[in-house]
Amino acid sequence: MKVLLLNVALTISAISVLPSCSFFQPATPVAGGPSQSKRETAKPPQAAWLRSLWSSAGSGPQVEGFLPAQVDLSVKASASTLPVDRHGRPTYHSESVRHRFVRTTSYSHQENEAGAEGRLNAMGTTLKYGRVRSAAADWSRYPVGTAFRIKGLPHVYVVDDYGRSLAGTNTIDIYHPTLKLMRRWATRDVEINVVRWGSWEQSANLLRGRTKYAHCAMMYYATLAKIRRQRVVQAAQRDAANPSL
Repeated sequence: MKVLLLNVALTISAISVLPSCSFFQPATPVAGGPSQSKRETAKPPQAAWLRSLWSSAGSGPQVEGFLPAQVDLSVKASASTLPVDRHGRPTYHSESVRHRFVRTTSYSHQENEAGAEGRLNAMGTTLKYGRVRSAAADWSRYPVGTAFRIKGLPHVYVVDDYGRSLAGTNTIDIYHPTLKLMRRWATRDVEINVVRWGSWEQSANLLRGRTKYAHCAMMYYATLAKIRRQRVVQAAQRDAANPSL
């Protein structure tokens, strides 16, 4: 009995000593350190980075390599003196002007547009979407085979297609393989640099058999008129270089 009472007394004594041990005491805030409330609400750096990424997905910097850079003010200024098409965009009459202010739209074979044959372009070849990409335009303004770059993007675009809504305008339609990418591009004013002009003769040859369609007939006869003007200019230049005695 004495042994039992002695054990109980020792236990009570040990319990009374424990609260004084530093292990069981609340941690004393370090001078200059975060308070308890701040420590509870602080987020790890990675979580903050992820939150900023998600919150900026729709309004922050766009994915590099997809959307164009801003048009240079000097290009816009030089275009302001030119006549405009029905969309209010400049009409360039001289091929010597290679830096141009252009309205662009976007299309995809997934639209399943009437008359369009899958992923084939107007030349009968496959629409391209890689380092070289397909574009559609009025062939009497940008003849088939015209290659250009869009400011801020690394790709080369080649005109190998046309569209009914493009005839009679200066708009260039940029091909995208999916509806999501097409809608993301939407309609944009861009600065292009024509690196190589296509062939007016090839454009006319391809359009000749399609004149039963109004937009093809419009492009065909406008292309013929341009070819004739070029021939007249070339003849005048030859005559000037070789005057008859």
